[in-house]
Amino acid sequence: MPSQPTPPPSSSAQRPLEGVLVADFSRVLAGPLATMTLADLGARVVKVERPGSGDDTRAWGPPFSPTGATYFESVNRNKESVCLDLADPQDRALARELALRADVLVENFKPGGMDKLGLGYADLASRNPGLVYASISGFGSAGGAELPGYDFIVQALGGLMSITGETDGSPYKAGVALVDVLTAKDATIGILAALNARQATGRGSRIEVNLLSSLQGALANQAQAYLGAGKVPGRMGNEHPSIVPYQLLGCADGPLAVACGNDGQFARFVDVLGAPELAADERFATNSARVRNRGELIPLLERALAGAPARIWQDKLAGAGVPAGQVAGIDEGLDYADALGLDPVIEVQDASGRTVGKQVRHPITWTPRLAARTQAPPALGEHTGPVLDWLRGPA
Repeated sequence: MPSQPTPPPSSSAQRPLEGVLVADFSRVLAGPLATMTLADLGARVVKVERPGSGDDTRAWGPPFSPTGATYFESVNRNKESVCLDLADPQDRALARELALRADVLVENFKPGGMDKLGLGYADLASRNPGLVYASISGFGSAGGAELPGYDFIVQALGGLMSITGETDGSPYKAGVALVDVLTAKDATIGILAALNARQATGRGSRIEVNLLSSLQGALANQAQAYLGAGKVPGRMGNEHPSIVPYQLLGCADGPLAVACGNDGQFARFVDVLGAPELAADERFATNSARVRNRGELIPLLERALAGAPARIWQDKLAGAGVPAGQVAGIDEGLDYADALGLDPVIEVQDASGRTVGKQVRHPITWTPRLAARTQAPPALGEHTGPVLDWLRGPA
């Protein structure tokens, strides 16, 4: 008997973290990005900030938008800001009350710092056993506990800079604080897993993530080249250590990114270039052969590509199913995503509902569609009054 047709999904769904309270004691990037992700998914996030100055990134500029530092705004939407002086006993008691009511606490103080404030995990969990407590540090809570954790330093010490840059040039950092972003995503994964486990056990968990471990967990094939084959990778510019061609190639007017992940793509690539004989050449017929002979192959490819601009080649290669693209600016990248129907940008509103800016949306698309949260990043202390009134009242 045929199955009954599935009813169409509703136009929107409850946000999955609706009802979850997050006490955000973090600042700068990794912690705030993790808590913004939770806020985008429906959690109520109360961000605790220093009176007078707030999160360090409120002063990180230019650039500044009409409403503040764009750095701060990139990772703090959909939150409430409350100013508490944790050196003051009365404010510290209110911070503790917030932590005792919370489902999740996120902090990136130096290891041991929250314990000194009476906000450590063991003490809080004895009173709030369901608390998921996430600590973010630079180098963990053991031998690296006293080391300050900055993305730039971790990129250097952790090995990322050693594989970023031209072969004979200087090491380079990534163009965004990539380690902080990776750590934020690891922290979010751990928090969501702990919330899921709590449904069965009723108990929370202590989660620790650190920048160095998140970076090294993301080195993937590069780290495994050393662990599995004893090969320490080095800088190769835009070349790939194991795939050819997988790099920028020069065209008549500039570079084109080409990524041939298999022999079939390479054959189609050189066919579009008008050089199908290269796919039959034993030096280039297989990826392993191309890796060994990249020094001979790349000039031949660039000689053919020099006959037309990069955009022409991009269109021709797209038609042949060969991954290729021009190097775009961030503005062009957002325009491209928009043209593909990915809706990369959202408008955010202040408390009155007035649109005050644009931001990159949360990257997950849900079916049924979630009701969007589009609250602009808060002004410093914007919610101090109502939040403190709530904390002073009954739990």
